[in-house]
Amino acid sequence: MEQLLNYINGKLQAPVGGTFIDNIEPATGKVYAHIPDSDERDVQLATEAAQKAFPHWSALPVGERSRILRRLAGLIEQNLDELAAAESRDNGKPVSLARTVDIPRASSNIDFFATGVVHFSSDAHYMEGTAVNYTLRHPIGVVGCISPWNLPLYLFTWKIAPALATGNCVVAKPSEVTPYTAYLLSKLCMEAGLPAGVLNIVHGLGPKVGAAITEHPEIKAISFTGGTATGAAIAAKAAPMFKKLSLELGGKNPNIIFADCDFEAMLSTTMRSSFANQGQICLCGSRILIERPIYEKFRDAFVEKTKRMKVGNPADPDTRMGALVSESHLEKVLSYVELAKEEGGTVLAGGHRVHLEGELAGGYYMAPTVIEGLPQHCRTNMEEIFGPVVTLLPFDTEEEAVAWANATPYGLSATLWTQDLTRAHRVAHQLESGIVWINCWLLRDLRTPFGGMKQSGVGREGGFEAMRFFTEPKNVCVKIS
Repeated sequence: MEQLLNYINGKLQAPVGGTFIDNIEPATGKVYAHIPDSDERDVQLATEAAQKAFPHWSALPVGERSRILRRLAGLIEQNLDELAAAESRDNGKPVSLARTVDIPRASSNIDFFATGVVHFSSDAHYMEGTAVNYTLRHPIGVVGCISPWNLPLYLFTWKIAPALATGNCVVAKPSEVTPYTAYLLSKLCMEAGLPAGVLNIVHGLGPKVGAAITEHPEIKAISFTGGTATGAAIAAKAAPMFKKLSLELGGKNPNIIFADCDFEAMLSTTMRSSFANQGQICLCGSRILIERPIYEKFRDAFVEKTKRMKVGNPADPDTRMGALVSESHLEKVLSYVELAKEEGGTVLAGGHRVHLEGELAGGYYMAPTVIEGLPQHCRTNMEEIFGPVVTLLPFDTEEEAVAWANATPYGLSATLWTQDLTRAHRVAHQLESGIVWINCWLLRDLRTPFGGMKQSGVGREGGFEAMRFFTEPKNVCVKIS
């Protein structure tokens, strides 16, 4: 049974306390590795290593930083199969999904920011013959990156890449639920020639490692993706220390379907936006709002497809839904199905745990679930479930659809299906969402800002927004007359 190690100061090492945590394979429910049960002492070692590395890394010519990071991106691409298998085993998602989405995107994240930083320009302002102002952007120093379990390597690299590219050194914590690909990334960093201390990966529990990163006085910024409650706790600790914060939090995303949509394209994409990664993507559309003239047609077709979706072994190429990430998360999602019944909902498909055979008998599988008949403002329609559960709601007018879409405390993303271009622009403008997809879903341009409104987060990631977050602007004014 493999024992994972922290990556501190360019070396793999055991936690200071010498204790480890079980790492469970969701597909089987069995322990298959152990991860460091790190604490504030490990975070301190990582921070000291990052502080020591910062002067050299930040002073390195941007082209050299770019070349090292692009080598790392290439190594991820070269090790696609190993990383995809590891991601599937750690998270429970189908290997096919990890091979086509998670690992390629991790490589693209690093390559994008490694290239983008070369083109990261500054502003200049001319004061009519009096002075010239120009803006310098300096790396912050040592920054903390805390990533979630649903897209482990994908979102881990999404955070560390812009931080490293802009000259910062990083103390990073991957989720203790899905640590394996971050551990493999440690080895690739050494192979790529990343200088010691530039990136430090500390494994362990949130209340120990995450809290220590958040509270450390020498870690000047925190980038976090995860639940809204945890984000609020991080903000409460970090704000009085005047740390920069980027928080990408929860979502309860609406999928608004008008009667004039391209029905087949919409139906196919809605299956993905509902159940991809077992519904464990912050951008999944968990509330499906359907214009009443096509409500029954959509419901019947969607339920039929949902019932045919294969839940099974993540290693099987035909599997469309693997295991949920943990037993506790499975129990939480199932509890919302029971709540929906209490609130008057009718389960049209799924709603139960799926029991497989043999080695997979103890895995955390659940049938994709469709529920109708719920009132708009019930808990099931207001709270983030983060699993393969969607609700169906018919609407009569555009105004009603917009009001219902905006009714939750969240505002991460929305999807809109219509062939009326004027309506598409009009509704998109009114939606309280950081991202609006029209006639598509999860179509991402890495140059665009990513983030949410309301309780879905603070700040934006992606493109130059991320590089601005990880740098401090300085205005220089030169008198010329």
